[in-house]
Amino acid sequence: MRIVLQRIKGANLYVKDELISEVNHGLMVLVGVCKDDTIEQVKKCAAKIAHMRIFERENKLNDSLLDIHGELLLVSNFTLCTGNGSGARPDFSLSADKEKANLLYLALADELRRLGVDVKLGAFGEDMQINAHLDGPVTIYKEII
Repeated sequence: MRIVLQRIKGANLYVKDELISEVNHGLMVLVGVCKDDTIEQVKKCAAKIAHMRIFERENKLNDSLLDIHGELLLVSNFTLCTGNGSGARPDFSLSADKEKANLLYLALADELRRLGVDVKLGAFGEDMQINAHLDGPVTIYKEII
C-alpha cells in the first residue's frame, strides 16, 4: 500500500462538476492499493495516518491529525502502484484489481473512523477533480509493508 499525505487548509473533490466531498483543515491522502496488499497493511496504514505528527505546535511538527481534530479526504489513486518499467509509459502491473482495491480502500476508511478520524471519501474508480489548499506544503510519501 502506498500513500501520499498532504497537509491541507481545505479541499474539495468533484466528479463531473458535482461536489462529492469537502474538508477543512487536515489531510488529503492519496492511496494506491497494490496487488499483494493485505488487511494487516490497512491497519498499519490507518494508524500511521492518524498518528503521524505533521502539524505544527511550538515551531515543531508535534501534532497528529487526531491531536488537531482535523478532517481527512481519502482518495483512491491506482497510479501510485507503478512498477520500475524501463519505457516511457508507466507500468501498473503492481496495482490491485478494482474489486480488491476498492475493498481495501473502504476498509482503510473504516479503520480510520474506528480510530476517531473524520473521513470523507473520493469516488473510487472515477475521474475526479480536486481543489486543494496545501499547507506548508507538507507532503509525505509512505510505502506500508
